[in-house]
Amino acid sequence: MENNSSTLKSNILQYGFLLGGISVVFALMLFFLDMHYTQESAVNWINWAITITVLILAIYSYRKTNDGFLSLSEALKLGLGISVISALIAIIYTYILVNFLDPDTIEKTFEVTQNKMLDENPDMTQEQIDLAKEMQLKFSSIGVISTMILIFSLVFGFIVSLITGLILKRNRPE
Repeated sequence: MENNSSTLKSNILQYGFLLGGISVVFALMLFFLDMHYTQESAVNWINWAITITVLILAIYSYRKTNDGFLSLSEALKLGLGISVISALIAIIYTYILVNFLDPDTIEKTFEVTQNKMLDENPDMTQEQIDLAKEMQLKFSSIGVISTMILIFSLVFGFIVSLITGLILKRNRPE
């Protein structure tokens, strides 16, 4: 059991840093292409695909090194551990982005969001636009953004690791 515990921890660290690193590289690519605030759905799909791929790979790799056995709780521990580490890396990157790399990111995001709202609802009044901007400002502090990153990462990691764990689960014979 000691060996499985250390293997579990090493896989969590290895794949957590791998997912966090890949996510930061992808985010930097978006930053250098000046697309980090555009909120394109393709970017979200790519981020989700990266996360799903790394989590599945981590759980499968753990099962392979564990003599082909995997419990659902081990899969969940892996997925949630990896999600926490990658979320912490994403939070650090986001802090660096909004404070040093591009302090105007939040304002640019507001502008893009406002333009999308006006395109979808051309009859919006200035009062409605101001109200929407006020709501966005409430959710734009680094504390709120960090909390959202962590919560989303944990929920998504839980769902992916639950499904993967149910598919790959193989208990040891007793």
